[in-house]
Amino acid sequence: MKSTITCDMEGIIETMNSGAEKIFGYEKDELIGKKRVSIFSPGEIVLQNVASWLDTAVKKGEYIGETIFIRKDGKKINAKIRITPTFKNGKNNPQTGYCGVTEIIDKEVNVTISFLTKMIKWLAITRMPFSTASIFPIILTASYFAYAGDNLFNTSNLLLCIFSILFIHLSINVFNDYFDFIDGTDEGNTEYFQQLSGGSRAIELGLISVKKTKKLAIFLCIISIFLGILLCLNIFHTNLISVIILAAIGLFLGYFYTAKPLRLVARRGLGELSIFLTFGPILTLGTGFAIFNGDLLANFEHLFNCLILGFPLGFLTTNILLINQFPDREGDIKTGKNHLVVTFGKRKSRWIYLIIFISFVSTAFYFSSSINNSLSLIPTVISSIFGFYVIKQIFINYNNRKLIRANWSTIHLHTIYAITLIIILLIS
Repeated sequence: MKSTITCDMEGIIETMNSGAEKIFGYEKDELIGKKRVSIFSPGEIVLQNVASWLDTAVKKGEYIGETIFIRKDGKKINAKIRITPTFKNGKNNPQTGYCGVTEIIDKEVNVTISFLTKMIKWLAITRMPFSTASIFPIILTASYFAYAGDNLFNTSNLLLCIFSILFIHLSINVFNDYFDFIDGTDEGNTEYFQQLSGGSRAIELGLISVKKTKKLAIFLCIISIFLGILLCLNIFHTNLISVIILAAIGLFLGYFYTAKPLRLVARRGLGELSIFLTFGPILTLGTGFAIFNGDLLANFEHLFNCLILGFPLGFLTTNILLINQFPDREGDIKTGKNHLVVTFGKRKSRWIYLIIFISFVSTAFYFSSSINNSLSLIPTVISSIFGFYVIKQIFINYNNRKLIRANWSTIHLHTIYAITLIIILLIS
C-alpha cells in the first residue's frame, strides 16, 4: 500500500489517494485545499530537512529517503518517501508543485535533529531575527547622544534598555502568534507559506504547542519586566515617569495589536498606526528618557531630536508590516483582520507603500537638518535610491510570488538606513 499526495508550491494538498487516507488516518475532505503536507511531519524534521529534500527533488528530478511521519491519531510511522516536482503544463513550463509517494517500512527510522536546528527552532518561534526593528532605534538614539556631546547617556542603562526591549519584543511576537492561531488566522492563510507571511507558523508546524506558546510569551514578558525594573532603579529621577508612561503605551499597543477585545490589526489602519508609534517615536523617545544623563524634559533640543529620529524608523517599520500583509490578504479577510491591504486591496496598497516611503524620506531629511549634520544625509540618499527600486518591484509584482523580493528588500531598507546612520553619527 502506497500513499500518493500532491501539493502546490506552498505545500497545500491538492490530491491524495485512498492509500494516503489509510496510512495517515485522514479523510480527503479534511485536507484537500485546506492543509499543508507539513501536517504529516514532526516540526523539527520539517525545519531541518524538508527544504533540502525539495531542493534535491528539483535539481535531480527526485528525492528518495527515509523519515518519520505522524498519523492523525498521533502514532509515528516509519516510512520511505519519494518526492518529485510536478508540472501541470509540461516540464518546459514553470513547476506547479510536488508529488510525494510514501511506503510504510518495518525498520526503525531515527532522524537526528542537530543542535543548530534546535537553535533555529527557537529563533523561529520567537522571530528573533526581526528584533532589529526594536534594537536599531535604541542604538540610534544612543548614537545621536554620542554625536551630540560627551557623557550624555548612561551605558549601563543602554544595555538594560536593549535587553528589556528585546525580551518584550520577543514576548509580543509570541503572543501575536498565539492569538493568530486561536483566531484561525494561520489556518486561513494559504499564501507564501515558505516566505515571510503569516508570522512564525510555529504552532502550525508543530514546533511548539498552543499551551507552551502562551507560557513562553508570559515568561519572556516577566524577564523583560524584571530588566525594566532594574533599569528604572538607575534612571535619572525626573525621567522616570516619562519612561513608565511610554513603556506602558508601547506594551498596550503591542499586546492589543492582535489580542482581543481591541485587536488593533483588525481596525483599518489602527494596527499600522500602532506599529509606527511603537517602533518609531515612542521607542526612540522612551530610550532617550531611559539613558539620558540628566533631565531630558529640560533639554528641548535633545528631546525634540529623539522624537524626530523615531519618525523615519517608524515609517520604515510600518512598510515592513504593510508589504507582508500582501500575501496574507486572503487569509486575513477570512478572520476579520481588516488592515490596510484588506481594506484597500493590493493594487491600491502599492500607493500606500509609496506614500509611507515618501514620508520616511521627508522625515529623514528633516532629522538631518535638525541635527545640522550634512553627512547624515548619506543614509537617506542611499535608502532613497534603493527604496525606489523596491517600489518599482512592488508595482510590478504586487500580486505574484516574486513580491517576496520586495518583502526582503523592505527589511533590508530598514537595516541599511539604521546601520549607515549609526556609523555616520559615531564617526562625525
